[in-house]
Amino acid sequence: MTDLTSLTIAEARTALASRSLSATELTDAYLAAIDAANGTFNAYVTVTHDQARAMAKASDARLAKGDAGALEGIPLGIKDLYATEGVHTQACSHVLDGFLPRYESTVTANLWAKGAVMLGKLNMDEFAMGSSNETSYYGPVKSPWRAKGSNEALVPGGSSGGSAAAVAAHLCAAATATDTGGSIRQPAAFTGTVGIKPTYGRCSRWGIVAFASSLDQAGPIARDVRDTAIMLKTMASVDPKDTTSVDLPVPDYEAAIGQSVKGMTIGIPREYRVHGMPDEIEALWQQGIAWYREAGAKIVDISLPHTKYALPAYYIVAPAEASSNLARYDGVRYGLRVPGRDIIDMYEKSRAAGFGSEVKRRIMIGTYVLSAGYYDAYYLRAQQVRTLIKRDFEQAFAAGVDAILTPATPSAAFAIGDKDMNADPVKMYLNDVFTVTVNMAGLPGMAVPAGLSANGLPLGLQLIGRPFEEETLFKAAHVIEQAAGRFTPAKWW
Repeated sequence: MTDLTSLTIAEARTALASRSLSATELTDAYLAAIDAANGTFNAYVTVTHDQARAMAKASDARLAKGDAGALEGIPLGIKDLYATEGVHTQACSHVLDGFLPRYESTVTANLWAKGAVMLGKLNMDEFAMGSSNETSYYGPVKSPWRAKGSNEALVPGGSSGGSAAAVAAHLCAAATATDTGGSIRQPAAFTGTVGIKPTYGRCSRWGIVAFASSLDQAGPIARDVRDTAIMLKTMASVDPKDTTSVDLPVPDYEAAIGQSVKGMTIGIPREYRVHGMPDEIEALWQQGIAWYREAGAKIVDISLPHTKYALPAYYIVAPAEASSNLARYDGVRYGLRVPGRDIIDMYEKSRAAGFGSEVKRRIMIGTYVLSAGYYDAYYLRAQQVRTLIKRDFEQAFAAGVDAILTPATPSAAFAIGDKDMNADPVKMYLNDVFTVTVNMAGLPGMAVPAGLSANGLPLGLQLIGRPFEEETLFKAAHVIEQAAGRFTPAKWW
């Protein structure tokens, strides 16, 4: 029989339904794979062996009764940003040491209600702040991909690096992730996996540790477009506990896969041809355009003139919201507490010891732009720019564009400890150049593997859609997947 961990969700679902495979067998196969390889990748910060087996056993009982949910018996990895009742939830930060929530996030509760199995909690950049998964208190995640002829360890992208690496290395069938400025799409592109950031409000944020509340959105990373659609269908819901979640029916995203794109209009934004973009990224983009033409889609050039302001505006808005959201971690109620002379000294010592350098940098930037005398000059102006970015997209869609095609990242994955990236935070932030506009405008965006770089590393294309029209993205993404194929790293571990 095929290695059980190589089955997609759709394939495993069929095997489980026919009873040719049990949820317990599938879960045990994944737990064995994690135990054998997690020391190499550092993708999981906690593995919930006993809980996974108990959930799988319950799934087998429901399967035997013909009472299976949409994800019955499917083993998943959960990003450490999601609250999981009684299980390690620390946003991969020292400041939340020992925190075990007494509640379950809405998204994970949705998954368990449909029969999914939790394998454990996945590594990530601390508080989701990073583009390489190097800011985690638990150390960096190593990508299962290697460049041709090299043993150099590569980043899996961030902040959802543990999610992307675990999916690519077959250490879970799929994973939850979050995206504030590209944290689903960039790691998906770096690891040859598929990731979607749904429209802001499509998934509840309740029970997910907040980074920037007006930008954060939950979404899945999976091995192919169909699996991503299956995951999002269950993750998405309206939630009275999250007033930003939208009360709209959740479509059957899987049904959109395979539909024709003939007559669809795909926009190509000229502003995404950034200075210094590698030739292979431009070639990949042109290849994507050619695939859509061959499939009968209409290609039009569009302008999104405020794109050049998106990255600086994002790095004002996001740190400002983070500064406010992270004020609650003070050593008083939960997490790390470092004793001090008085309560102020205890606050200062706990926060100094608890937060990593990147989180401190963003808190300081955010506090600065919100301070008296600077609020109007920075934060207010960044919000005005955000409105203009949103309007650019609205005008493109009003002109008849159904989806927008861009590169997902400005390069393939880089090395862990890359001196240029780590010495200059701005260079690291530039990894988000193609993705932050989508968060600023609250739109759905999807990264799909589209090819390999000259040195054999995955490269992705990004599709951007109209609000709450994720179905269009799944339909369009399937065209790329059919043309490019799927990409799996050669096993060296």
